[in-house]
Amino acid sequence: MATQRVVTATINGRERSFLCEPRQTLLEVLRDVLSLTGTKEGCSNGNCGACTVLLEGKPVVSCLVLAVECEGQSIETIEGIDTKDGLTPLQNAFLENAALQCGICTPGFIMSTKALLRDNPNPTEEEIRFKLAGNLCRCTGYDKIVKAVQDAAQRRCGSGCGCNG
Repeated sequence: MATQRVVTATINGRERSFLCEPRQTLLEVLRDVLSLTGTKEGCSNGNCGACTVLLEGKPVVSCLVLAVECEGQSIETIEGIDTKDGLTPLQNAFLENAALQCGICTPGFIMSTKALLRDNPNPTEEEIRFKLAGNLCRCTGYDKIVKAVQDAAQRRCGSGCGCNG
């Protein structure tokens, strides 16, 4: 058995330390060690995007990141996106546009969309489809998801984000 290592990272704004084996993925640690089960396991080989989290603000598929690589890093999961007032405009946009069905892909889409809208507050449909190409949905299709992202961008623009939307 491999020797476990202590890793300290900031997860959803809180510094956390955890034990893991050098071979354990970030996905395994989030779900099985830290009980952050909102991050979903889809393919376990980096192809579906269901396990997308933000690592240092950038979307990554957590099934391909070793947990030991996260020492000193900042990680945001779907559990960290909520506000004390309830759902965010992004989450509401997905809900109100029926951009979810079984829910396996939804956390990954939301995390990828959060990064997209942070970097590009008013993306075109083509930019949305390109940036979300690493996230697969087997239930709803992509039109509702794209509409939800556009709606979330408009909600942000309506609240003074400074874009031209």
